[in-house]
Amino acid sequence: MSADTKTLQIQALAEAARQASRQLATTTSAQRNAVLGLLASHLESQAQAILSANLEDVRGAIDTIDASSLQRLKLDAAKLAAMVQGVRAVAALPDPLNRVQLRRELDGGLELTRVACPLGVLCVIFESRPDALVQISALALKSGNAVLLKGGSEASRSNEALLAVVQGALREAHLPETAVQGLPDRAAVAAILLRPDLVDLVIPRGSNALVQSIQAATRIPVLGHAEGVCHMYLDAAADTEMAVALVRDGKLQYPSACNAVETVLIHRQAAARLLPALATDLAPRGVELRGCPACRAIVPSLGEAAEADWDMEYGTPILALKVVADLDEALAHIRTHGSAHTEAIVTDDTTAADRFLAEVDAAGVFHNASTRFADGFRYGFGAEVGISTGRIHARGPVGIEGLLSYRYLLRGHGHRVEDYSGPSGKPFRHVELPLDS
Repeated sequence: MSADTKTLQIQALAEAARQASRQLATTTSAQRNAVLGLLASHLESQAQAILSANLEDVRGAIDTIDASSLQRLKLDAAKLAAMVQGVRAVAALPDPLNRVQLRRELDGGLELTRVACPLGVLCVIFESRPDALVQISALALKSGNAVLLKGGSEASRSNEALLAVVQGALREAHLPETAVQGLPDRAAVAAILLRPDLVDLVIPRGSNALVQSIQAATRIPVLGHAEGVCHMYLDAAADTEMAVALVRDGKLQYPSACNAVETVLIHRQAAARLLPALATDLAPRGVELRGCPACRAIVPSLGEAAEADWDMEYGTPILALKVVADLDEALAHIRTHGSAHTEAIVTDDTTAADRFLAEVDAAGVFHNASTRFADGFRYGFGAEVGISTGRIHARGPVGIEGLLSYRYLLRGHGHRVEDYSGPSGKPFRHVELPLDS
Protein backbone atom coordinates (compact mmCIF):
# COMPACT_ATOMS: atom_id res chain seq x y z
CA MET A 1 0.00 0.00 0.00
CA SER A 2 1.40 3.41 -0.97
CA ALA A 3 1.79 6.18 1.59
CA ASP A 4 -0.78 8.30 -0.28
CA THR A 5 -3.33 5.50 -0.22
CA LYS A 6 -2.82 4.96 3.51
CA THR A 7 -3.17 8.69 4.17
CA LEU A 8 -6.47 8.72 2.30
CA GLN A 9 -7.68 5.74 4.33
CA ILE A 10 -6.85 7.47 7.59
CA GLN A 11 -8.58 10.62 6.36
CA ALA A 12 -11.67 8.59 5.51
CA LEU A 13 -11.60 7.03 8.97
CA ALA A 14 -11.43 10.45 10.64
CA GLU A 15 -14.15 11.86 8.37
CA ALA A 16 -16.39 8.95 9.35
CA ALA A 17 -15.71 9.75 13.00
CA ARG A 18 -16.65 13.39 12.36
CA GLN A 19 -19.93 12.32 10.75
CA ALA A 20 -20.63 9.93 13.62
CA SER A 21 -19.96 12.70 16.15
CA ARG A 22 -22.60 14.87 14.50
CA GLN A 23 -25.11 12.04 14.79
CA LEU A 24 -24.20 11.32 18.42
CA ALA A 25 -24.60 14.98 19.32
CA THR A 26 -28.29 14.80 18.42
CA THR A 27 -29.09 11.52 20.19
CA THR A 28 -31.27 11.32 23.27
CA SER A 29 -30.01 10.37 26.68
CA ALA A 30 -31.96 7.10 26.39
CA GLN A 31 -30.16 6.19 23.16
CA ARG A 32 -26.71 6.80 24.62
CA ASN A 33 -27.56 4.97 27.84
CA ALA A 34 -28.89 2.04 25.83
CA VAL A 35 -25.59 1.51 24.05
CA LEU A 36 -23.77 1.65 27.39
CA GLY A 37 -26.13 -0.94 28.83
CA LEU A 38 -25.45 -3.20 25.86
CA LEU A 39 -21.70 -2.64 26.23
CA ALA A 40 -21.79 -3.70 29.88
CA SER A 41 -23.80 -6.83 29.06
CA HIS A 42 -21.53 -7.79 26.17
CA LEU A 43 -18.43 -7.39 28.33
CA GLU A 44 -19.93 -9.90 30.74
CA SER A 45 -21.06 -12.37 28.08
CA GLN A 46 -17.75 -12.22 26.19
CA ALA A 47 -15.51 -12.20 29.25
CA GLN A 48 -13.75 -15.46 28.42
CA ALA A 49 -12.82 -14.36 24.90
CA ILE A 50 -11.51 -11.04 26.22
CA LEU A 51 -9.41 -12.69 28.93
CA SER A 52 -8.05 -15.23 26.45
CA ALA A 53 -6.95 -12.45 24.11
CA ASN A 54 -5.34 -10.64 27.01
CA LEU A 55 -3.48 -13.78 28.09
CA GLU A 56 -1.90 -13.97 24.62
CA ASP A 57 -0.80 -10.34 24.96
CA VAL A 58 0.69 -10.97 28.40
CA ARG A 59 2.59 -14.04 27.19
CA GLY A 60 3.98 -12.08 24.26
CA ALA A 61 5.03 -9.10 26.35
CA ILE A 62 6.34 -10.73 29.50
CA ASP A 63 9.98 -10.50 28.36
CA THR A 64 9.72 -7.17 26.56
CA ILE A 65 8.11 -4.70 28.98
CA ASP A 66 8.84 -3.73 32.57
CA ALA A 67 6.95 -5.10 35.57
CA SER A 68 4.92 -1.92 36.01
CA SER A 69 3.67 -1.98 32.42
CA LEU A 70 2.98 -5.70 32.65
CA GLN A 71 0.80 -5.12 35.70
CA ARG A 72 -1.22 -2.52 33.80
CA LEU A 73 -1.51 -4.85 30.80
CA LYS A 74 -2.97 -7.81 32.68
CA LEU A 75 -6.71 -8.31 32.81
CA ASP A 76 -8.48 -10.67 35.18
CA ALA A 77 -12.03 -11.30 36.33
CA ALA A 78 -11.83 -8.54 38.93
CA LYS A 79 -10.61 -5.92 36.41
CA LEU A 80 -13.28 -6.99 33.94
CA ALA A 81 -15.95 -6.70 36.63
CA ALA A 82 -14.64 -3.22 37.44
CA MET A 83 -14.92 -2.30 33.74
CA VAL A 84 -18.55 -3.41 33.70
CA GLN A 85 -19.27 -1.51 36.90
CA GLY A 86 -17.62 1.59 35.45
CA VAL A 87 -19.71 1.47 32.25
CA ARG A 88 -22.91 1.13 34.25
CA ALA A 89 -21.83 3.96 36.54
CA VAL A 90 -21.30 6.21 33.50
CA ALA A 91 -24.72 5.26 32.16
CA ALA A 92 -26.31 6.18 35.51
CA LEU A 93 -24.90 9.71 35.44
CA PRO A 94 -27.24 12.59 34.52
CA ASP A 95 -27.36 13.46 30.83
CA PRO A 96 -24.60 16.02 30.28
CA LEU A 97 -25.79 17.25 26.87
CA ASN A 98 -27.97 20.32 26.33
CA ARG A 99 -27.80 21.11 30.05
CA VAL A 100 -28.56 24.81 30.49
CA GLN A 101 -25.65 26.60 32.17
CA LEU A 102 -26.88 30.18 31.77
CA ARG A 103 -30.22 31.81 30.95
CA ARG A 104 -30.38 35.59 30.59
CA GLU A 105 -32.95 38.02 29.22
CA LEU A 106 -31.07 40.64 27.24
CA ASP A 107 -34.30 42.55 26.55
CA GLY A 108 -37.96 41.77 26.28
CA GLY A 109 -38.35 38.77 23.99
CA LEU A 110 -34.57 38.43 23.52
CA GLU A 111 -33.27 35.48 25.55
CA LEU A 112 -29.75 34.07 25.71
CA THR A 113 -28.97 30.56 26.92
CA ARG A 114 -25.70 28.65 27.19
CA VAL A 115 -25.98 24.90 26.80
CA ALA A 116 -23.48 22.06 27.11
CA CYS A 117 -22.42 20.28 23.93
CA PRO A 118 -19.82 17.65 22.90
CA LEU A 119 -16.32 18.58 21.80
CA GLY A 120 -16.70 16.45 18.65
CA VAL A 121 -13.94 13.99 17.77
CA LEU A 122 -11.38 12.85 20.33
CA CYS A 123 -8.11 11.05 19.64
CA VAL A 124 -6.83 9.10 22.64
CA ILE A 125 -3.42 7.41 22.70
CA PHE A 126 -2.78 5.11 25.64
CA GLU A 127 -0.12 2.61 26.70
CA SER A 128 -0.40 -0.87 28.20
CA ARG A 129 -3.85 -0.61 29.81
CA PRO A 130 -6.60 -2.26 27.72
CA ASP A 131 -9.23 -1.39 30.34
CA ALA A 132 -8.65 2.25 29.38
CA LEU A 133 -10.27 1.51 26.01
CA VAL A 134 -13.58 0.72 27.68
CA GLN A 135 -13.43 3.67 30.08
CA ILE A 136 -12.68 6.09 27.26
CA SER A 137 -15.35 4.66 24.97
CA ALA A 138 -18.02 4.85 27.69
CA LEU A 139 -17.25 8.46 28.55
CA ALA A 140 -17.07 9.49 24.91
CA LEU A 141 -20.43 7.90 24.06
CA LYS A 142 -22.18 9.29 27.15
CA SER A 143 -20.96 12.78 26.26
CA GLY A 144 -21.86 12.46 22.56
CA ASN A 145 -18.29 12.43 21.27
CA ALA A 146 -16.72 10.15 18.68
CA VAL A 147 -13.29 8.77 19.53
CA LEU A 148 -10.26 7.42 17.68
CA LEU A 149 -8.22 5.06 19.84
CA LYS A 150 -4.60 3.95 19.64
CA GLY A 151 -3.51 1.51 22.31
CA GLY A 152 -0.06 0.10 22.88
CA SER A 153 1.07 -2.65 20.53
CA GLU A 154 1.70 -4.91 23.53
CA ALA A 155 -2.10 -4.94 24.13
CA SER A 156 -3.15 -5.33 20.49
CA ARG A 157 -5.19 -8.53 20.91
CA SER A 158 -6.92 -7.26 24.04
CA ASN A 159 -7.74 -3.93 22.41
CA GLU A 160 -9.03 -5.63 19.27
CA ALA A 161 -11.36 -7.83 21.35
CA LEU A 162 -12.64 -4.92 23.41
CA LEU A 163 -13.10 -2.65 20.39
CA ALA A 164 -15.19 -5.38 18.74
CA VAL A 165 -17.43 -5.46 21.82
CA VAL A 166 -17.88 -1.67 21.78
CA GLN A 167 -18.69 -1.57 18.07
CA GLY A 168 -21.06 -4.52 18.45
CA ALA A 169 -22.98 -2.60 21.11
CA LEU A 170 -23.16 0.44 18.83
CA ARG A 171 -24.55 -1.62 15.96
CA GLU A 172 -27.13 -3.26 18.20
CA ALA A 173 -28.20 0.17 19.45
CA HIS A 174 -28.52 1.38 15.84
CA LEU A 175 -25.78 3.95 16.26
CA PRO A 176 -22.76 4.32 13.92
CA GLU A 177 -19.94 1.97 14.87
CA THR A 178 -17.57 4.55 13.40
CA ALA A 179 -18.20 6.54 16.59
CA VAL A 180 -15.48 4.40 18.20
CA GLN A 181 -12.60 3.34 15.95
CA GLY A 182 -9.09 2.03 16.40
CA LEU A 183 -6.03 3.56 14.76
CA PRO A 184 -3.85 0.80 13.29
CA ASP A 185 -0.35 2.10 13.99
CA ARG A 186 1.87 5.04 14.85
CA ALA A 187 1.84 6.26 11.27
CA ALA A 188 -1.94 6.61 11.51
CA VAL A 189 -1.56 8.63 14.71
CA ALA A 190 0.99 10.88 13.00
CA ALA A 191 -1.43 11.45 10.11
CA ILE A 192 -4.31 12.24 12.47
CA LEU A 193 -2.22 14.75 14.43
CA LEU A 194 -1.92 16.80 11.23
CA ARG A 195 -5.70 17.19 10.91
CA PRO A 196 -7.03 19.82 13.32
CA ASP A 197 -10.02 20.10 10.96
CA LEU A 198 -11.06 16.54 11.79
CA VAL A 199 -9.99 16.07 15.43
CA ASP A 200 -10.89 18.42 18.27
CA LEU A 201 -8.86 17.13 21.23
CA VAL A 202 -5.93 14.74 21.66
CA ILE A 203 -5.52 12.90 24.96
CA PRO A 204 -2.26 10.99 25.45
CA ARG A 205 -2.34 8.59 28.41
CA GLY A 206 1.10 7.32 29.28
CA SER A 207 4.62 8.45 30.00
CA ASN A 208 5.81 12.02 30.09
CA ALA A 209 7.82 11.27 26.93
CA LEU A 210 4.62 10.24 25.14
CA VAL A 211 2.78 13.39 26.20
CA GLN A 212 5.63 15.66 25.13
CA SER A 213 6.03 13.94 21.76
CA ILE A 214 2.32 14.37 21.01
CA GLN A 215 2.34 18.02 22.05
CA ALA A 216 5.31 18.69 19.76
CA ALA A 217 3.66 17.00 16.77
CA THR A 218 0.28 18.71 16.53
CA ARG A 219 -1.66 21.97 16.50
CA ILE A 220 -4.69 20.17 17.95
CA PRO A 221 -5.25 20.95 21.66
CA VAL A 222 -3.62 18.27 23.85
CA LEU A 223 -4.88 17.28 27.28
CA GLY A 224 -2.33 15.29 29.23
CA HIS A 225 -0.21 14.98 32.32
CA ALA A 226 3.49 14.87 33.04
CA GLU A 227 5.00 12.49 35.56
CA GLY A 228 3.04 11.43 38.59
CA VAL A 229 5.60 12.48 41.20
CA CYS A 230 3.18 12.51 44.14
CA HIS A 231 4.16 13.42 47.69
CA MET A 232 2.76 12.69 51.12
CA TYR A 233 3.84 15.12 53.82
CA LEU A 234 3.71 13.77 57.38
CA ASP A 235 3.33 16.79 59.60
CA ALA A 236 4.50 17.11 63.20
CA ALA A 237 0.89 16.48 64.27
CA ALA A 238 0.44 13.37 62.12
CA ASP A 239 -1.07 10.36 63.86
CA THR A 240 1.44 7.51 63.60
CA GLU A 241 -1.01 4.73 62.78
CA MET A 242 -2.82 6.86 60.20
CA ALA A 243 0.41 8.04 58.61
CA VAL A 244 1.77 4.52 58.18
CA ALA A 245 -1.53 3.23 56.79
CA LEU A 246 -1.84 6.07 54.27
CA VAL A 247 1.75 5.75 53.07
CA ARG A 248 1.26 2.00 52.68
CA ASP A 249 -1.94 2.50 50.69
CA GLY A 250 -0.46 5.30 48.58
CA LYS A 251 2.61 3.21 47.68
CA LEU A 252 1.43 -0.39 47.61
CA GLN A 253 -2.26 -0.42 46.70
CA TYR A 254 -1.21 -0.10 43.02
CA PRO A 255 2.46 0.93 42.70
CA SER A 256 2.38 1.47 38.93
CA ALA A 257 -0.44 4.01 39.04
CA CYS A 258 0.36 7.65 38.31
CA ASN A 259 -1.25 8.66 41.63
CA ALA A 260 0.94 6.36 43.74
CA VAL A 261 3.12 8.05 46.34
CA GLU A 262 6.76 8.37 45.30
CA THR A 263 8.21 10.64 48.01
CA VAL A 264 7.30 10.97 51.69
CA LEU A 265 8.33 14.15 53.50
CA ILE A 266 8.52 13.95 57.31
CA HIS A 267 8.55 16.88 59.73
CA ARG A 268 11.76 16.73 61.76
CA GLN A 269 9.81 16.88 65.04
CA ALA A 270 8.02 13.66 64.10
CA ALA A 271 10.85 11.88 62.27
CA ALA A 272 12.09 9.85 65.26
CA ARG A 273 8.54 8.62 65.82
CA LEU A 274 7.39 8.05 62.23
CA LEU A 275 10.46 6.79 60.36
CA PRO A 276 10.95 3.59 62.39
CA ALA A 277 7.23 2.87 62.14
CA LEU A 278 7.33 3.31 58.35
CA ALA A 279 10.41 1.09 57.97
CA THR A 280 8.97 -1.62 60.21
CA ASP A 281 5.74 -1.68 58.21
CA LEU A 282 6.97 -1.23 54.64
CA ALA A 283 10.32 -3.02 54.41
CA PRO A 284 8.84 -6.50 55.14
CA ARG A 285 6.27 -5.83 52.42
CA GLY A 286 9.03 -5.54 49.82
CA VAL A 287 9.29 -1.75 49.60
CA GLU A 288 12.77 -0.41 48.90
CA LEU A 289 13.22 2.63 51.12
CA ARG A 290 15.69 5.34 50.13
CA GLY A 291 16.34 8.05 52.70
CA CYS A 292 18.15 11.36 53.02
CA PRO A 293 21.07 11.57 55.50
CA ALA A 294 18.75 12.71 58.30
CA CYS A 295 16.49 9.70 57.67
CA ARG A 296 19.42 7.29 57.64
CA ALA A 297 20.72 8.72 60.91
CA ILE A 298 17.44 7.59 62.49
CA VAL A 299 17.04 4.31 60.55
CA PRO A 300 20.52 3.20 59.35
CA SER A 301 19.10 0.29 57.34
CA LEU A 302 17.57 2.66 54.79
CA GLY A 303 19.12 2.91 51.36
CA GLU A 304 20.74 6.18 50.34
CA ALA A 305 18.58 8.62 48.38
CA ALA A 306 20.32 10.45 45.54
CA GLU A 307 19.29 13.88 44.29
CA ALA A 308 17.61 12.23 41.28
CA ASP A 309 15.23 10.35 43.57
CA TRP A 310 13.29 13.53 44.37
CA ASP A 311 12.19 13.77 40.73
CA MET A 312 11.57 10.07 40.17
CA GLU A 313 8.27 8.42 39.28
CA TYR A 314 9.22 4.88 40.21
CA GLY A 315 6.02 3.02 39.33
CA THR A 316 7.37 0.19 41.50
CA PRO A 317 7.63 -0.49 45.27
CA ILE A 318 10.38 2.08 45.83
CA LEU A 319 9.84 5.03 48.16
CA ALA A 320 12.00 8.10 48.76
CA LEU A 321 12.01 9.55 52.29
CA LYS A 322 13.16 13.01 53.34
CA VAL A 323 13.15 14.86 56.66
CA VAL A 324 12.11 18.51 56.32
CA ALA A 325 12.41 21.29 58.88
CA ASP A 326 8.76 22.32 58.73
CA LEU A 327 5.74 22.89 56.51
CA ASP A 328 7.54 25.69 54.66
CA GLU A 329 10.30 23.33 53.54
CA ALA A 330 7.76 20.68 52.57
CA LEU A 331 5.89 23.20 50.41
CA ALA A 332 9.15 24.36 48.81
CA HIS A 333 10.16 20.77 48.03
CA ILE A 334 6.78 20.06 46.41
CA ARG A 335 6.98 23.25 44.35
CA THR A 336 10.42 22.22 43.09
CA HIS A 337 9.92 18.51 42.52
CA GLY A 338 6.16 17.92 42.26
CA SER A 339 4.44 17.25 38.95
CA ALA A 340 1.14 19.02 39.85
CA HIS A 341 -0.66 15.67 39.96
CA THR A 342 -1.68 14.81 43.55
CA GLU A 343 -0.20 15.89 46.88
CA ALA A 344 -1.30 14.95 50.41
CA ILE A 345 -0.74 16.05 53.99
CA VAL A 346 -1.28 13.87 57.05
CA THR A 347 -1.90 15.92 60.19
CA ASP A 348 -4.32 16.61 63.03
CA ASP A 349 -3.37 20.29 62.88
CA THR A 350 -6.19 21.97 60.94
CA THR A 351 -4.19 25.19 60.51
CA ALA A 352 -1.35 23.29 58.81
CA ALA A 353 -3.83 21.31 56.73
CA ASP A 354 -5.68 24.44 55.59
CA ARG A 355 -2.44 26.09 54.58
CA PHE A 356 -1.30 23.01 52.65
CA LEU A 357 -4.65 22.83 50.81
CA ALA A 358 -4.48 26.52 49.97
CA GLU A 359 -0.84 26.76 48.86
CA VAL A 360 -0.13 23.53 46.98
CA ASP A 361 -0.73 24.01 43.26
CA ALA A 362 -1.73 20.57 42.02
CA ALA A 363 -4.71 18.95 40.37
CA GLY A 364 -5.48 17.13 43.62
CA VAL A 365 -4.58 18.27 47.14
CA PHE A 366 -5.65 15.94 49.97
CA HIS A 367 -5.78 15.99 53.76
CA ASN A 368 -5.61 12.71 55.69
CA ALA A 369 -6.41 10.64 52.59
CA SER A 370 -4.45 8.44 50.23
CA THR A 371 -3.27 9.91 46.93
CA ARG A 372 -4.81 6.84 45.28
CA PHE A 373 -8.23 8.51 45.55
CA ALA A 374 -7.26 10.70 42.56
CA ASP A 375 -9.34 8.69 40.11
CA GLY A 376 -12.40 9.39 37.98
CA PHE A 377 -14.35 6.37 39.21
CA ARG A 378 -13.64 7.17 42.86
CA TYR A 379 -14.64 10.80 42.28
CA GLY A 380 -18.00 9.62 41.01
CA PHE A 381 -17.31 10.38 37.33
CA GLY A 382 -17.98 6.74 36.42
CA ALA A 383 -14.53 6.52 34.83
CA GLU A 384 -11.86 8.83 33.46
CA VAL A 385 -10.60 9.49 29.98
CA GLY A 386 -7.25 10.60 31.36
CA ILE A 387 -5.50 12.81 33.91
CA SER A 388 -4.70 16.44 33.26
CA THR A 389 -2.07 18.37 35.17
CA GLY A 390 -2.63 21.50 33.10
CA ARG A 391 -4.70 24.46 34.19
CA ILE A 392 -6.85 25.07 31.13
CA HIS A 393 -10.15 23.36 30.24
CA ALA A 394 -9.91 20.34 32.57
CA ARG A 395 -7.73 19.36 35.52
CA GLY A 396 -7.19 16.15 37.47
CA PRO A 397 -9.18 13.03 36.54
CA VAL A 398 -11.09 13.97 33.40
CA GLY A 399 -14.62 12.64 33.29
CA ILE A 400 -17.59 13.73 31.23
CA GLU A 401 -17.30 17.42 32.13
CA GLY A 402 -13.86 17.53 30.54
CA LEU A 403 -15.28 16.26 27.24
CA LEU A 404 -17.83 19.03 26.89
CA SER A 405 -17.88 22.54 25.54
CA TYR A 406 -20.88 24.84 25.25
CA ARG A 407 -22.89 26.86 22.75
CA TYR A 408 -24.75 30.15 23.10
CA LEU A 409 -28.31 30.11 21.81
CA LEU A 410 -30.11 33.40 21.23
CA ARG A 411 -33.86 33.57 20.62
CA GLY A 412 -35.41 36.86 19.54
CA HIS A 413 -38.33 38.39 17.70
CA GLY A 414 -36.70 40.44 14.99
CA HIS A 415 -34.31 42.20 17.37
CA ARG A 416 -31.66 44.39 15.72
CA VAL A 417 -28.34 45.61 17.15
CA GLU A 418 -28.88 49.10 15.69
CA ASP A 419 -31.77 49.62 18.12
CA TYR A 420 -29.30 49.36 21.01
CA SER A 421 -26.55 51.53 19.47
CA GLY A 422 -25.69 55.19 19.94
CA PRO A 423 -26.75 57.76 22.55
CA SER A 424 -30.44 57.12 22.00
CA GLY A 425 -30.16 53.33 21.84
CA LYS A 426 -32.21 51.10 24.11
CA PRO A 427 -30.44 49.76 27.21
CA PHE A 428 -30.03 46.03 27.72
CA ARG A 429 -31.91 44.54 30.65
CA HIS A 430 -29.53 41.64 31.43
CA VAL A 431 -31.95 39.90 33.78
CA GLU A 432 -30.89 36.47 35.09
CA LEU A 433 -33.60 33.83 34.58
CA PRO A 434 -34.07 30.46 36.30
CA LEU A 435 -32.09 27.75 34.53
CA ASP A 436 -35.03 25.36 34.54
CA SER A 437 -37.64 27.78 33.21
